[in-house]
Amino acid sequence: MKEKILIIGACGQIGVELTLALRKIYGGENVIASDIRDEHPLLAGTGPYTTLNANDADNTRAIVKKEGITQIYLLAALLSATGEKDPKLCWDLNMGSLRQVLDLAVEMKDERKIKIFWPSSIAVFGATTPRQNTPQLTVMEPTTMYGVTKYAGELLCQYYNRRYGTDVRSVRYPGLISWKSVPGGGTTDYAVDIYIQALKAGKYECFLSENTYLPMMYMDDAIRATIELMQAPVENLKTHMAFNLSAMSFSPKEVYESIKKIISNFEITYAPDHRQAIADSWPASIDDSTARAEWNWKPKFDLEKMTTAMLENLKK
Repeated sequence: MKEKILIIGACGQIGVELTLALRKIYGGENVIASDIRDEHPLLAGTGPYTTLNANDADNTRAIVKKEGITQIYLLAALLSATGEKDPKLCWDLNMGSLRQVLDLAVEMKDERKIKIFWPSSIAVFGATTPRQNTPQLTVMEPTTMYGVTKYAGELLCQYYNRRYGTDVRSVRYPGLISWKSVPGGGTTDYAVDIYIQALKAGKYECFLSENTYLPMMYMDDAIRATIELMQAPVENLKTHMAFNLSAMSFSPKEVYESIKKIISNFEITYAPDHRQAIADSWPASIDDSTARAEWNWKPKFDLEKMTTAMLENLKK
């Protein structure tokens, strides 16, 4: 059957690049991008775009039925640091949008099966989680409302799979690094802004301490992982909560040193703020052996390769 895809939250950090990648695979006309915001400039002219509130169940249903949608990528969310400023909105957006998309898939299952992608995050983990090589199955006691919504969302996805047979797939993204879109209010966003400021100002003040290790991933790997998971045969997938996903783990000091090899006069200072406590509650490294076993996940970018790609593309 021909795939017809709806992306909700297409103008965010992940959404822009995922939309473009899916349009290359399935054709621009078969991937409908939507967001509550105006269309992102990089999406303009590449395929259909519609304004959509992620919590608007009626309009979402109308689009899915009219367009014959077979896959939904639900990316709309309030992230960790931003979510702490308005925890109620974070819960309402992150959980409300997921619930209505899952309900829609159940409602339409006799007409056609809808496959859903919904991203989780390392924010599901907390201070009681093992910080080194965090396992797939472990203690989860998130300390932010964002993390609470992601953990609750994982359980909800697993419930809908077991109760209704809903094909919903998810990964726990680490910090994501991209040159195509601006940071969206996450605790790992320093690892995007540091490259921008290295070129723009030659110096950077980091909001995390120099030896704060966090799992990170270059966006090219994250997009590829997302698509590979969605294309994996359903019979291969035994895990129905989100998959651990990993590529590299580094500290602000290490990314600074990798940039300095290319921009020799680059300077950094450290001024840890409220985001430090969030980072300290998250893993320093991730065990993603389950993803590697069930759908053959393997990253391509390490820190040095990513630094070269970030600086070259940002210069352009």
